[in-house]
Amino acid sequence: MANPKIRALVVDDSALYRKFVSSALCEIPGVEVVGTASNGRLALQKFETLKPDLITLDQEMPELDGLGLLREFSVRNIKVATIMISSATEAGAKTTNTALQLGAFDFVLKPVGLGPEDSRLKLTAEITPKIEAYVSTRRNRSPQACPVRRPASQASVDRRAKPVGATHHRPKIVGIGVSTGGPAALNKLLPQLPEDFPCPIVVVQHMPPNFTKSLADDLNRLSALEVMEAADGMVAKAGEVLIAPGGSQMRISKLGEKAIVQITDDPPERNCKPAVDYLFRSIANNYGDRSIGIVLTGMGDDGTEGCGLLKNKGARVLTQDEASCVVYGMPRCVFEAGYSDKVASLNDMPKQIMNAVRQGTYA
Repeated sequence: MANPKIRALVVDDSALYRKFVSSALCEIPGVEVVGTASNGRLALQKFETLKPDLITLDQEMPELDGLGLLREFSVRNIKVATIMISSATEAGAKTTNTALQLGAFDFVLKPVGLGPEDSRLKLTAEITPKIEAYVSTRRNRSPQACPVRRPASQASVDRRAKPVGATHHRPKIVGIGVSTGGPAALNKLLPQLPEDFPCPIVVVQHMPPNFTKSLADDLNRLSALEVMEAADGMVAKAGEVLIAPGGSQMRISKLGEKAIVQITDDPPERNCKPAVDYLFRSIANNYGDRSIGIVLTGMGDDGTEGCGLLKNKGARVLTQDEASCVVYGMPRCVFEAGYSDKVASLNDMPKQIMNAVRQGTYA
């Protein structure tokens, strides 16, 4: 029997964008647009009769805006996936990060300064992979098989990893890569790590400019660790979390015993900027087996090549399990490539990290 179509409700106060988004959704196999609404209040009314699986949601609307609608869903215990249509402004970034913390599935940027047809095409290109990821997740169907990508310098990875419980060198740096579902995952993970965390944590979260600064500020308010957006030339220190700025690449170099942040305008990798592979490659080259790579929820396979390099240098790699991921894409690809030493739920991840950095072992 064929899978039932995903029912989508488009909520936006702009008639033009309701048309753009509806058009994009109608082009995606397995998705049906069952209605539109011009504000959150009308969306609530239509939700009762239309019972959508998915809502695309504008930020700013009269009567009840996007955040207001998400809060109403939370109060009423309504479970529905939402994709925010966000503005690229600083205020838009703050609103979007709040929406992601409230449980929004993902977001896309609203095209600015383009003609109607260019805007429609750009919006379609941005939203299609997000919807497809949701459709796969909704149907409990893993994404397409991940290609096993090995760097040219790594013809084969030594798969004879030390067994769970074996002693390793204590790491001097921890790298985290994350994408779809990342803000909520980091919001759950980082506040559980103590203020005296013994080494720096560097993070790539796939986000555009402005958004990573807002994310860092939100996480800093919740965490004992000091969380900030990274800047070129910073020294990464124990007890700090540095998040790669959106729209730039971040790598780590060494100056004596210091970990130095370098922010570059190098090209995207795997269509990502910042890219996990770019960061992990620098960690592998500079810290080798004195490092840990962690890959959390996200679409695509960014991080797989970087984890292969880390493993080749003797580092440990942790990946999030499928059940606790919003999208089991990035960690799945690392696991299927044979690079994951330990698969852990998001709830168990802080314990695994602390065991690794303090005792040199996994639980």
